[in-house]
Amino acid sequence: MPLLILLKALSDENRLRLVAVLARGEFTVQELTAILVQGQSRISHHLKSLSEAGVVTVKRQGTWGYYRLDAGNPLFAALRPLLERSFTELPAHAGDVVRLAKVLEERQRKSRAFFDQHARQWDELALRLLPLPDYRQRLLALLPERTVLVEIGSGTGALLGALSRRSDQLIAIDHSPAMLELARQRVANEGLTNVELRLGEMSHLPLADGLTGGVVLNMVLHHAADPLAVLKEVRRVLAPGGVLVLADVARHEREAARDELADQWLGFEVEELNNWLTLAGFSAIRCEQLAAAAGEESVLLLRASRI
Repeated sequence: MPLLILLKALSDENRLRLVAVLARGEFTVQELTAILVQGQSRISHHLKSLSEAGVVTVKRQGTWGYYRLDAGNPLFAALRPLLERSFTELPAHAGDVVRLAKVLEERQRKSRAFFDQHARQWDELALRLLPLPDYRQRLLALLPERTVLVEIGSGTGALLGALSRRSDQLIAIDHSPAMLELARQRVANEGLTNVELRLGEMSHLPLADGLTGGVVLNMVLHHAADPLAVLKEVRRVLAPGGVLVLADVARHEREAARDELADQWLGFEVEELNNWLTLAGFSAIRCEQLAAAAGEESVLLLRASRI
């Protein structure tokens, strides 16, 4: 009986610790052994039990396997919100969180190095390796006008011109100095006088609380090691009633994107985005999935308001 199998799988403390970690992202067995401080064979045994119960799935990329929670299991999906509110009761949870943070920090370090190295080729590289339908005008139409706007992960600044024309002030943030330098050249060339560029991580934004009326996350969240932490940080900097507009790729199977584009996530399911946004304190969540042509990946276009 599926329910009994699921409950049995979740009745073990170490398997619950694994679920708590995987709720924060996709991880390899090697990363999970470091976070839980347990041997590989023991971690693999627990992952096998969770997989058989429909709690986790694994995606292979070469010799690596990335484990993630299974969004397609309705029984687990019903239990997941309750579990996530109870993870702090696990005796080892605090230590797991500290070690998980170290794994994510190492990923961030590698990501910064990647974007610095590939900044000049980035726009062409992303277009070639992850082709998407044209969604730009629909994204812009969702944004509030005549306010302070913030673009997180602005990259080379491809959207800065359009965003600056909709806002009184535009603050663009990226964690790569090389990307910001290219964006700075674009700002100068286009004469964008209301644009300010800042260096910063999307999980620790260099912004005051409640500063902005609108935040743009354009093809950025799938690079986040911890999407929920990023969305909580976005809520912090939004004024009450402020709007988040997010465009990202729907879940896909282009495994090479992890290495060639430094992607942490192979896109997202609508349900997991809705769950994270609700936990982060957003309401009025509206998500549209844009159809893709042959050879393209589908885009999720989402708008949500700060509670």
